[in-house]
Amino acid sequence: MEFKDYYRLLGVERGAPHAEIKRAYRKLVRQYHPDVSQAADAQVRMQEINEAWEVLQDPERRAAYDRLGQRWQGGGEFRPPPDWTAGFEFSGAPEGWGDGGAGHSDFFEALFGAARHRAGGRAHPAAEGGFAARGSDHHARIVVPLEDAFTGATRTLTLQAVEADAQGRPQLRERQLSVAIPKGLKAGQQIRLAGQGSPGFGGGAPGDLFLELQFEPHPRYRVDGRDLYVGLPVAPWEAALGATLPVATPGGPIEINVPAESQPGRKLRLRGRGIPAAAPSGTPGDLYLVLELVLPPANTEAARAAYRRMALDLAFDPRQGQG
Repeated sequence: MEFKDYYRLLGVERGAPHAEIKRAYRKLVRQYHPDVSQAADAQVRMQEINEAWEVLQDPERRAAYDRLGQRWQGGGEFRPPPDWTAGFEFSGAPEGWGDGGAGHSDFFEALFGAARHRAGGRAHPAAEGGFAARGSDHHARIVVPLEDAFTGATRTLTLQAVEADAQGRPQLRERQLSVAIPKGLKAGQQIRLAGQGSPGFGGGAPGDLFLELQFEPHPRYRVDGRDLYVGLPVAPWEAALGATLPVATPGGPIEINVPAESQPGRKLRLRGRGIPAAAPSGTPGDLYLVLELVLPPANTEAARAAYRRMALDLAFDPRQGQG
């Protein structure tokens, strides 16, 4: 996937004010609109121009796109970094951004399709009529250690929100919040902070802030909902003969039984030892131990002799049945 330079598509500099971007967009629309243009690529160019305008005219999208562009070094195929929007505060409802991908490029969908946040910065209709109205909700994604799901934690988080300056250029504003991470939350669940969204209009109540929880990549565990997966190294004789092995789990060390004649990739399920349930009546996840066969190194004459004896005594062909 190619990185799209929306500023180049509209022919403006990165620091251009909103009014200049708007003028450039309107000029290109008059030039490439399919109703007036005879160019063979008019429809494609019009889609690109509309997509660039859709991003750059909106302060939140533009700020997010600018931050990503600063990290992009160019060259090779573009892939947005995982959780590139983490810590970025968007206004609006979570289903908002975009229209389900109609007319959008893969680049746009990779950035904004999954976020599904409406652009902010627009006047609330009730404010224009002199009525009181509740402020809009804000949404942000936060990334925390997996251990917080087992113990709970209180963390100080830094969020970035967007404010437009007098020229319509997006400016990032940071704020810090102390957030309690409840024990038992899983990835994708939300924490609601009442009153931390946009201010209300005409004396109306402020909106809320919803924080979507994601976990940092863990060096040992792979997370699937409330279930955890971890590799368990075993020696050939432990897998073949069976063994009782000590295993470290998030809840503490335990001993597990490896059945005889186990093959690599076999999963041993430990019920209830995954991510705990958020409520006392809920069901905790499970911990799956995935057997990984580890061969002793043949780095001594005694070890090599042992392998030669195995080859003679067992007469084992691992490729049997492959023709």
